[in-house]
Amino acid sequence: MSLFENYMLPCINKTLFGFECMGCGLQRSLYSLYQGHFIEAFKMYPAIYTLIPLGLLVLLSFFYKFKNMNKIINGLAIASILIIIISFIIKQFIL
Repeated sequence: MSLFENYMLPCINKTLFGFECMGCGLQRSLYSLYQGHFIEAFKMYPAIYTLIPLGLLVLLSFFYKFKNMNKIINGLAIASILIIIISFIIKQFIL
């Protein structure tokens, strides 16, 4: 077990109610990306690949303004939300 794994926050929803929330797997997915395990990161939290560019673009938008940046941010946000909801439903009811 690495240093990062010792400091990951537990899911309160899973601890109290016994099932995962829509954010479960995000920390482990980020850690997998950090280690270079890209497929494993996707399996843990599929929205990771839309959330990272979304976060970077939101941060970038504070300093620079590009044409159509708001449309790109909105598109990534909608895609992220859809992926999160669909993967949550798959985890809870299909797998």
